[in-house]
Amino acid sequence: MKDILRQLFGKYNIECDDEKLNQLEVFYNLVIEKNQVMNLTNITNEKEFAIKNILDSILPINTIKDNATLVDVGAGAGFPSIPIKILRPDINITMIDSLNKRVDFLKSVIQKLNLKNIQVIHTRAEDYAKIKREQFDVCIARAVAKLNTLLEYCLPLVKIDGIMIAYKSLKAEEELKESKNALNILGGKVINLQSVFIKEMESVRVNIIIKKEKNTPQIYPRNKNMAKTKPII
Repeated sequence: MKDILRQLFGKYNIECDDEKLNQLEVFYNLVIEKNQVMNLTNITNEKEFAIKNILDSILPINTIKDNATLVDVGAGAGFPSIPIKILRPDINITMIDSLNKRVDFLKSVIQKLNLKNIQVIHTRAEDYAKIKREQFDVCIARAVAKLNTLLEYCLPLVKIDGIMIAYKSLKAEEELKESKNALNILGGKVINLQSVFIKEMESVRVNIIIKKEKNTPQIYPRNKNMAKTKPII
């Protein structure tokens, strides 16, 4: 895994020392081990994991300011938060997930990798926004929902002038067209579409960078999963 990552990072101009490569390798092994008893990922091959889970997680890392407070909505198996934390230990990260088993796994990862200033909380985004409203510099989400739903989960957590990063694919522009009204209502503005062609995947990854320009109305996010069942259109 380390040799694969070293080669990949060199190709995509990502700085990573041997200690961090070791941590990423341990993380891979922890995911694969747990995956035998719990469905964390269907990507288990070393090279594929390195490209599709680790590299993909850190592509927008340079858009995050120094010492930022970051919340990961729907943390899952730890992508993108764990790779980001390993490469950028200055970032203070909160992961949230609605499944207790995933939360327990992520707590064990944090402990085994001896990561600091990172926590994982068992909660839903709708509930967390009520107690941490507009508290974070950055909100990230990967493989959670379509953008118009994702905006309602994420933007209430972001400070004015903070950013949201939505990890997407070639359907990003299509999802953006469907999300114009949600962006306007929830207080966001797209400032960048970061497109990267990953030759090893023969596909384009698109990270949508959204700036929080105004306060999100208090009624959002709505309860009872309405962001997903009845998204803003």
